[in-house]
Amino acid sequence: MSEIPLKQIRNIGIIAHIDAGKTTVTERVLYYTGKKHKVGEVHKGEAEMDWMEQEKERGVTITAAATTVFWTPKNKKEQVKINIIDTPGHIDFTAEVQRSLRVLDGGVVVFDGVAGVEPQSETVWHQAEKFKIPLIAFINKLDRTGADFYSDLDSIHERLTKNAYPIQLPVGTEADFKGIIDLFTRRAQIYLDEMGKEIKDEEIPAELKDKTEEYRHKLIEAIVEHDDQLMEQYLEGKELAIDDLKKVLRQAVIKGKIVPVLCGSALKNKGIQAMLDAVCEYLPSPLDVPPVEGIVPSTKEKTTRRADENEPLAALAFKIATDPYMGRLCYFRVYSGVITAGSYILNTTTNHKERIGRIVRIHANRREEVESVGAGDIAAIVGIKNTSTGDTLCDIDHPIILESITFPEPVVSVAIEPKTKSDQEKMGIGIAKLVEEDPTFKVRSDEETGQTIISGMGELHLEIIVDRLSREFNISANVGQPQVAYKETITAETKIEGKYIHQSGGRGQYGHCYLKLEPLERGKGFEFVDAIKGASIPREYIPAIKKGVIEAMSGGVLAGYPVIDMKVTVYDGSYHEVDSSEAAFKIAAARAIREGVKNAKPAILEPIMKIEVVVPEKFLGEIIGDLNSRRSQIQGTKTRGQMKLVEAISPLAEIFGYTTALRSMTEGRGSSTMEFFHYAPVPRKVQEKLTGEENK
Repeated sequence: MSEIPLKQIRNIGIIAHIDAGKTTVTERVLYYTGKKHKVGEVHKGEAEMDWMEQEKERGVTITAAATTVFWTPKNKKEQVKINIIDTPGHIDFTAEVQRSLRVLDGGVVVFDGVAGVEPQSETVWHQAEKFKIPLIAFINKLDRTGADFYSDLDSIHERLTKNAYPIQLPVGTEADFKGIIDLFTRRAQIYLDEMGKEIKDEEIPAELKDKTEEYRHKLIEAIVEHDDQLMEQYLEGKELAIDDLKKVLRQAVIKGKIVPVLCGSALKNKGIQAMLDAVCEYLPSPLDVPPVEGIVPSTKEKTTRRADENEPLAALAFKIATDPYMGRLCYFRVYSGVITAGSYILNTTTNHKERIGRIVRIHANRREEVESVGAGDIAAIVGIKNTSTGDTLCDIDHPIILESITFPEPVVSVAIEPKTKSDQEKMGIGIAKLVEEDPTFKVRSDEETGQTIISGMGELHLEIIVDRLSREFNISANVGQPQVAYKETITAETKIEGKYIHQSGGRGQYGHCYLKLEPLERGKGFEFVDAIKGASIPREYIPAIKKGVIEAMSGGVLAGYPVIDMKVTVYDGSYHEVDSSEAAFKIAAARAIREGVKNAKPAILEPIMKIEVVVPEKFLGEIIGDLNSRRSQIQGTKTRGQMKLVEAISPLAEIFGYTTALRSMTEGRGSSTMEFFHYAPVPRKVQEKLTGEENK
């Protein structure tokens, strides 16, 4: 059971673009809350939350790490328990962000004080919007050369939301950044020591008074819009009570109407305590968010569960991890009820009963055993066998299925083969464990070559997977060149008849259906429609037809790539009283698809990436020329401090290894980030090359 009342719990994520300083922010949070007594630096490989070997070496977060801290906000008596998930910023590990956001109640989005809103900042922001997660913005790195709080704020207004309002302003900038102004109290907090523990509360510097009044006025106007009583007092010219303003601001933040903007420098230990205060003051507790919705499996009716320990248990497994000492760990969030060690629960996704062995609280890679975990909390179960990411765990007598988590499809593949016979057996086990952990990591066997093909979200993703196979499972493997995950689609409508009639003495096989194939919008996937009227095909054979369609779509007619963005309607057919079977209808449907796709003007699609390149101005022409030669479309160029930023969309096939090429063109000073944008038809020459090679 929870030792802290529900209203004093916060489940938050620290999310941002790669290198904006999320992990450094989390490290400072651990330091100020007393969770650790020495600050760990990411660039030295000492960060507690980056506990994997690969994270320490590369200085990037790969896996979402969880921890729990306790904080008493300024001028408050009650302690708040904060469950924090530090998420990766690299687009290749977007699944980690997605599954973390699914179970969180609030988020702190960290922005780089120089770069402002970057591509992955937009991605995580929109993911948070999709899950309706209230946010706080923290503009970090204000001590860096080129840092500008106000231009960062403009980029948030321009690219993310107009509803972002500073509740703090910086005192000084770059090397002179020395403190923050609280817009509510009109006081400046000046940091006197290096560790940010000695803070002097003083008058606002004279040169910042006008700016303070300007932004305070904007903030108060935004707040009073959400409360009629405050609005009335404001219009009458009365001085509004700070507590009343904060109370209304909290409600507006929880509804997603306002995003408070804070500032600081995590590396220089400034602004973190005020950020923790804001998390406690403005982000929701489990009681502030709507009850979780689910479906009763037997009746398919909607139902809800409140955040209450007296309600029946409902929890969501959001991550599976393999711990070197404890084995299989299942991270879960409890929405209602209590989960107790030694009890039995029902996994409604698989319909298996599971016994809960040990329950542990997570702190990065350290574990603390607990007897039970109550509503609103996050923890992990050790050794649970039949549960995977997105499964619902609930009370056996009160089953419920919560909404699962959807993940993007992988876009890059490589062939991998073990070096020795003994590696072959180990590789199967290792890959199976990693597939269990990571829903965006897929594996298949190529029937023609017999090779094992692994697919992921990018080159770095697959590099890390291969590295983990080598270190954690001691497997030596040869890895092929990265391959693009092409897809096929249709561009025209067609109708087709599928027939399978087989007589071999005794009972035969009879399946017969008419299908209509139509192209769908990009990204819509697959749609199957049953438009049978009357009884031309009995109802029990429709699922078999759908199965046949899906199987046939796994390999297209042009070059064997999976077929996507297609709508298939079964509208007529016939059956035989004795000879018809599910297998016959499945074969008939598969034949119809193969023939129909040929007639529907098939095309090959390739993944297109959004790419941002930051380079010194003198290399701009060369970089744009190089991108054009890679079939890229330049979307625009901007100035960012002393650097030029080029935005483009490029086919993935053309930008493998682009980082290395970029460094050599810019004397090592250029950097780039990319993320998946959409699938688009390949040019005719590329299609001819792909199908030509395939036909050979």
